[in-house]
Amino acid sequence: MLALSVNVGIARPLAAKSGQSGIDKRPVHTPVAVREPRAGGSGLAGDTICDTANHGGRDQAVYAYAREDLDRWEPELGALRCGAFGENLTTSGVDVTGALIGERWRIGRDVVLQVTVPRIPCRTFAVWLDRGGWVKTFVQRAVPGAYLSVVAPGDISTGDAIDVEHRPDHGVAIGTVFRALTTQPDLLPRLVDVPELPEDVRSRAAARSPYVLD
Repeated sequence: MLALSVNVGIARPLAAKSGQSGIDKRPVHTPVAVREPRAGGSGLAGDTICDTANHGGRDQAVYAYAREDLDRWEPELGALRCGAFGENLTTSGVDVTGALIGERWRIGRDVVLQVTVPRIPCRTFAVWLDRGGWVKTFVQRAVPGAYLSVVAPGDISTGDAIDVEHRPDHGVAIGTVFRALTTQPDLLPRLVDVPELPEDVRSRAAARSPYVLD
């Protein structure tokens, strides 16, 4: 298991929300500093988040997506470079959808990240890919990628090994949380007692309130 690519983005024009976005992540070939971000910020140095009200911060410090899953999208979307889904880490050999909430990954020598929540698609994502109906398509496929928080800071580089150092015993994975919050609200009760989930997600689960996606 490894970090096949480390990707960061700067603000670029995009016809959604504020008119700009950092979703266009591009591979970096030198070490990148990782640290716990401020509210609305990215955990990677040099990475920009424009929609700070809905993205970034402690529980969305780093976004990971599997190269294997990008490859499965290519028959529909065409060739996808690493970073094409706005991910900071393009992984290889990691079952990101099957990662457990609270699972901890050591990347390279010093960095430790903790799996927090799945990505919920938004209009910016659809505009970036220029795909009508993309939110619905992404939700139906249910391969969302995972956000992670920063437990131990340091530098990461393309090619660094990823080692799973801890897996909790609750059995609730990224894929389960994603389906619960979108298409299968009957799964929401399973999230209530997962202490590693952010409080806002647990509150939504307790209220049995899935996301309304347009």
